[in-house]
Amino acid sequence: MTLAPMTPLAALPSPSTAVWQLGPVPIRAYALCIIVGIVVACVVTEYRLRRRGVAPGAVLDIAVWAVPAGIIGARIYHVITSPEKYFGADGQPLKAFAIWEGGLGIWGAVAGGAVGAWFAARQLGIPFAVVADALAPGLPLAQAVGRFGNWFNNELFGGRTSLPWGLQVHVMDPDNPGHALRDDAGKPVLEPGLYHPTFLYEALWNIGVAALVLILDRKLRLGRGRAFALYVMGYTAGRFWIEMMRTDEANHILGVRLNVWTAALVFLGALVYFLRVRGPREYLIPVGEPGPPVPPAGGDVSQVDLSAREAGARPVAPEGYRVVTEEQFHAYRETGVVPAEEPVATGEADRDEAAEAGSAEAGPDEADAVERESADGATVEARPDPDRTDEDRAGAGGARPADRDS
Repeated sequence: MTLAPMTPLAALPSPSTAVWQLGPVPIRAYALCIIVGIVVACVVTEYRLRRRGVAPGAVLDIAVWAVPAGIIGARIYHVITSPEKYFGADGQPLKAFAIWEGGLGIWGAVAGGAVGAWFAARQLGIPFAVVADALAPGLPLAQAVGRFGNWFNNELFGGRTSLPWGLQVHVMDPDNPGHALRDDAGKPVLEPGLYHPTFLYEALWNIGVAALVLILDRKLRLGRGRAFALYVMGYTAGRFWIEMMRTDEANHILGVRLNVWTAALVFLGALVYFLRVRGPREYLIPVGEPGPPVPPAGGDVSQVDLSAREAGARPVAPEGYRVVTEEQFHAYRETGVVPAEEPVATGEADRDEAAEAGSAEAGPDEADAVERESADGATVEARPDPDRTDEDRAGAGGARPADRDS
């Protein structure tokens, strides 16, 4: 009888090094993954913003505010939810600023990044819902790339498993961060057994969320932030079950990991928003867009800046944007004619004010041509008397409309 081998036939390896030295500068895999993820999100968001009418390059202006705010928010969330690591009995408060050693919370990243993106959108005159919907598929792709930073760091893995895709995990050297501990023979030391690669589960789930947002957004023509709400629902649904598989240290509430509660609450909030908010997808046309340069009068070629013409026209961001329907947007793209703004309906009080203002502008004689009710109930029309002065009319009790407005 042949016994089955006790060691697994297949496994996923883990890197034994997460930091490389480029001279005196350390190159950290965790930071590289975050940077690549940001680039991916920016490329996807730029493409989607252009299709909604935003000028090229707007995503860079947004990223300048959103990325730093997102990193700060992610670190603040991590420190708040794990205070014992920094402010406990053996905590090191200054370590709260050591972002390169890991410790970023996605919930804080999304919240902080949203604040930065909102501020940038206001400066550019872009509705924040348009920015959020454009970012919806790019953000999970960025998260998928960023999760591989945890793989390099040999962290955030799940429980033991015997599955063929079980993950080998190195014992990291506390005295040499970013490097695995080595035995006397110089070989990296591995944790016993194999573990669930939760980083890979979440990365694959996020790619699926991005595909889901793209498909439903194209089919349902989502707008007003509903595409972003769909992303939030998709991500938190996956994070809910993946979080329960993780075995790293975490704070618990009623015996359940804090991030499980957070995922459930955020999911419910996004679901309520998705169901309650309605409306068509927003498209934008520029407001105050600079026109082409006007050639000098008289055809004086010496006044033409040939160097600027050779360099090509530089795109200049418009002063702001106006929300239009999809039909108006496509017509504007085809013809270049800015659609007229729809008239705003006014109430009865507004119409009365307009009528009074019009009567005042028409002059005192025309203003006197109003219907008056006689004592016996009959309606008579008071004709203007050119011989009567304004004082006579005032003495007769015929106050002008302009007087009522004063």
